[in-house]
Amino acid sequence: MDVDVSTLHIILLCLAAMTAGLVDAIAGGGGLITLPALLAAGLPPHVALGTNKGQSVFGTFAALVRFSRAGLVDGKLARVTFPFGLAGALAGAALVLLVKPEVLKPLVLVLLIAVAVFLTFRKAPRPGDAPEPGPRPRAQAIGALIALGLGTYDGFFGPGTGTFLIVAFSTLLGHGLARASADAKVVNFASNLASMTMFALKGVVLWKVALPMAAAQFSGAYVGAHLAVKGGDKLVRRVVLGVVLALVLKLGRDVVMG
Repeated sequence: MDVDVSTLHIILLCLAAMTAGLVDAIAGGGGLITLPALLAAGLPPHVALGTNKGQSVFGTFAALVRFSRAGLVDGKLARVTFPFGLAGALAGAALVLLVKPEVLKPLVLVLLIAVAVFLTFRKAPRPGDAPEPGPRPRAQAIGALIALGLGTYDGFFGPGTGTFLIVAFSTLLGHGLARASADAKVVNFASNLASMTMFALKGVVLWKVALPMAAAQFSGAYVGAHLAVKGGDKLVRRVVLGVVLALVLKLGRDVVMG
């Protein structure tokens, strides 16, 4: 693949990847930073998409490691959500051949506004009043459906996946936002891994750009996950709302511009 990218552009892309990793680890939405940056650097759209997945998978892995060390990842739930997220992403990628992803933009825009309203008025849980977890098989079944559904969405379209995962785990399983962000990273890592593998097999990952960005993304994501662990639900809520606002503005512009 003959795509020329200057050293200066690679340095700037690494800075973008580090910032994206930090934000994505807390609330999702890192692609809002890295994908436009890759396109601005002159990469063709299909190469930018492949390279973006090639570097972002390292960020989700770093965040997952940090959340795991903090004890926020439910290991038993992850054994279910990881394979279902992987399968969903593969199914979503196959759907792209049948339906244009752009048809989802108006619907996703409405859902993101609903998420913003939900998070704005959602009461922060007080210590000791968190809901009791449901029976393990029921929780695993719900987790599997979340992972399959949003993994498919990520493989098919993508914007807002991390945010939707956080809200889904929070509302349907009663997790706090920090823990929901941790469990979301399991599905994010699975879907990113599936997407990266497919793009790599097609030869559209520009590794000379993806690998330096991956190192920067990894460090930014680890710091972001650390901040989420320390800042808890309050920080996650604020960053998620910021990401949702950015997504609403972007998708709203896309819909208006046709």
